[in-house]
Amino acid sequence: MRIKRRLITMSRVLPVNMAARAFSTVGLPASRRVELWETHNAAALIGLDVQASEPLVAAELNVHLPGIDLARVDGSAHAVQRTREVIDRSPADAIAVYLTLRGDAWFESPGGSHMLRPGDLLLCETDRPFARGFKRGLRELVVKVDRTALADRSGTDAIRRPVAVSFRDETTSNQYARALARIAGRATRTQAPLIAGEGTVLDLIAVLAGGRAAAPATAHRAAARSYVEDHLTEPRLSAGQVAAAIGVSERQLSRVFAADGTSIPRYILSRRLHLAYCVLSISAGTERTQTMADVAARCGFTSATYFSHVFRQHFGHRASDIRRAT
Repeated sequence: MRIKRRLITMSRVLPVNMAARAFSTVGLPASRRVELWETHNAAALIGLDVQASEPLVAAELNVHLPGIDLARVDGSAHAVQRTREVIDRSPADAIAVYLTLRGDAWFESPGGSHMLRPGDLLLCETDRPFARGFKRGLRELVVKVDRTALADRSGTDAIRRPVAVSFRDETTSNQYARALARIAGRATRTQAPLIAGEGTVLDLIAVLAGGRAAAPATAHRAAARSYVEDHLTEPRLSAGQVAAAIGVSERQLSRVFAADGTSIPRYILSRRLHLAYCVLSISAGTERTQTMADVAARCGFTSATYFSHVFRQHFGHRASDIRRAT
């Protein structure tokens, strides 16, 4: 009997170049779950050999962008390997970041071994052999970035050995790891997902990979963009506020953004419009009761007329068209 993979296309309107889908082993024959889980991950994320002593119960929400893949993964106890054979069969040529949310995990590779607890991040190359295990199951976020995209953005395309840092708390963990965890979490939530710009994700990973050797401009840009993501809805968010928050002068930060072909005000506007697109795409009836003025205010705009004008200018559609399409 032919088994149909449980692949679900998310029924929501998403901005251009953003696609989301979900997969679950629940309801599949126990004898086929590992095989189908492997097939899904090879297509949507990274090819792996999976071992599970009990019928695998796992689910994954995947978000795809041209140079970035994000995922939220839940699963029962199992282990995975990315052997040389798997790499040859399913090359990825990417950098992977694993952010542990629940359950302890172990990671082993020729470059080192790590025990990971909730709040730990591990970054590695996908095309170097490794193994991972989850004795009590897992919940994690995964970010995979194309090596070429990362190199084009920051000059960083290789990681000599796995990098492990914490995003557990505000006082002792890595600020860039915390920012990446927040961004990946927003992108893969089922309600009102919000994807940060690809450049922001690439900058954060470049800083995590490079550590103290990361270019100061990349670190400043990553910190600034992450701050903007966390304060988008504040109407008074400004270049001066962003610069002060990350500890650089406004002039210096303006030069960093100018080198990237934009400005801080333009970046803030773009992200607010993206947030508005996501808000308008929600199909829940309670959200449909909001007026355009409500949506504008929710996304940091003080003028509904200005919001409507720049939305159409940016996306080529009226805001009301997006709501009717959902």
